[in-house]
Amino acid sequence: MKDAKGEIIYVGKASSLQSRVRSYFGAGPLTPKTQNMVARVTDFEFVVTSSEQEALILEMNLIKRFHPQYNISLRDDKSFPYLKISINEKWPRIFITRRLEDDGARYFGPFTNTYSLRETVKALKNIFTFRTCNKTITVNEKKPCLEYHLKRCIGPCIGAVTNEEYIQIVKQVILFLEGKDDIAIKQLRENMERAAEDLNFEKASTFRDQIKSIQSIIEGQRIATMVQGDQDAIAFAQDGDQALAQIFFVRSGKLIGREGFVIQGTEGEDPTRVMTTFVKQFYASSLNIPSLILLQYPVDDLTILRSWLKQKRGRRVDIQVPKKGPKKKFIGNVAENARRGLEQIRIRTLISTRDMTPAMQEIQKELELPSLPVRIEGYDISNIQGSMAVGSMVVMEEGKPKPACYRRFKIKTIDRANDYAMLQEVLRRRFRHIWADKSTRSAWVPVPDLVLIDGGKGQLHAALSVLEESGLNDLPIASIAKEKEEIFTTDRSEPIRLPGNSAGRLMLQHLRDEAHRYALGYHLNVRRKSILTSTLDTVPGIGPKRKKALLRKFGSVQGIKTASIDTIQEVKGISPMLAAKIKEYL
Repeated sequence: MKDAKGEIIYVGKASSLQSRVRSYFGAGPLTPKTQNMVARVTDFEFVVTSSEQEALILEMNLIKRFHPQYNISLRDDKSFPYLKISINEKWPRIFITRRLEDDGARYFGPFTNTYSLRETVKALKNIFTFRTCNKTITVNEKKPCLEYHLKRCIGPCIGAVTNEEYIQIVKQVILFLEGKDDIAIKQLRENMERAAEDLNFEKASTFRDQIKSIQSIIEGQRIATMVQGDQDAIAFAQDGDQALAQIFFVRSGKLIGREGFVIQGTEGEDPTRVMTTFVKQFYASSLNIPSLILLQYPVDDLTILRSWLKQKRGRRVDIQVPKKGPKKKFIGNVAENARRGLEQIRIRTLISTRDMTPAMQEIQKELELPSLPVRIEGYDISNIQGSMAVGSMVVMEEGKPKPACYRRFKIKTIDRANDYAMLQEVLRRRFRHIWADKSTRSAWVPVPDLVLIDGGKGQLHAALSVLEESGLNDLPIASIAKEKEEIFTTDRSEPIRLPGNSAGRLMLQHLRDEAHRYALGYHLNVRRKSILTSTLDTVPGIGPKRKKALLRKFGSVQGIKTASIDTIQEVKGISPMLAAKIKEYL
């Protein structure tokens, strides 16, 4: 369908063109969106195809090519990243690409989050040590690159591995990405036993560490519900003209990944139509189609879709909308992820807008604050059963995060699991700066218009006692609990429940989540340093200088652990005897 300028504004398909045209231009009821579209149509073209399946494919191709205004479409669907394994090369590489080519390589995807995809490649590289460089492999290079020294490449360029052995590593990566990690583990265990029989214990230990790494990943992938086999589960959440679809990828009963896709143009659309459009557009680009696809809502053209997917996969594909049991529970989980993801998009949109005054006015009204909450401070605590406890303070001014004013605290006076006491320590240390010299402590001096605590009534009253002893009795304070997003204040017995899509609630949620993120990030950093220090400090003869030299060369304790004794003793100050002792202790 075209408008007066000849621009395509809608593409559709129909088994009966006459009936479809009548449905648009007849006397039947139309949605507001469709009414607007029909009012703009001045001309239309049609193409006759030999089958409904051919029409389906043509419809998808035209939508991707012209992006008509009134079609539901995936945002930026033409540029999703894929993971490419160049098995068409003698020494295959594994890397990220946005181009799909018929070149004999293996592709996995599409994905939407390039950062998480890079992290996946990094994790795989740490396990399987494949190459990612563009170098032409001659196997007679004299010096290996830094990746080899860091144990992140097995070194095919210097002939450290045969082509057969390298191809075996690539095959194990493919098995892992396909969700067949049990086969990968079996092959690695056979390699380990063979290396041990040949008395090549260093190689055997490398295989052993790879097995442990894969098993640790698998433990976090098992789905709580009894979902078996290979399947994709698709659900979406909708808010006006925008929706977010979530896909969970299950292979061999394990969740191997998930992706989220923003869908535009869903205002007034039936869920069945949104689901149908998404399924068609996603699998038009997808290269890995499972035997079963679970959906939150039914789809139109079910028989045609099954036939089309069967043709793409080469085998039968079943499409189900679960009504009960584990599959229904699983789809519900996917839908909840979609809902939360869409909520985060709304929060980011809210924070990026210029004027946050309506949100602040709502908070002032609902919490009965004496003034507009221009500056709000959020607090949270993070620890493991009282150990390595830290706290965070984050700041919002005029509805926008102000990272320059963020502060973090390492808990000093509490050595047991007591979140209330830890919170009190953080607040005492923060508010003692209120009366300090303004010329030297300007970042601490401003008094907030609202203090927000992550937690419920218990955390609120613990914090209130600190404000009272600090002489800040009139300072407004509230807490927000995660489970039901209830807001507690000191002068109300019942919690405040703001609407789920209200600007004020989204602002407070964002501040609470930011405080949690900042505290957790600091806690993980403290844990990482503690583990690093304690591990190396157990080795007799290793002081600060030698420890620093070892970490500079190998990058991490794991790098030192997997290095050979000969390589370790190359570090300045490390004798053969000390290198052997390091290996023994680690």
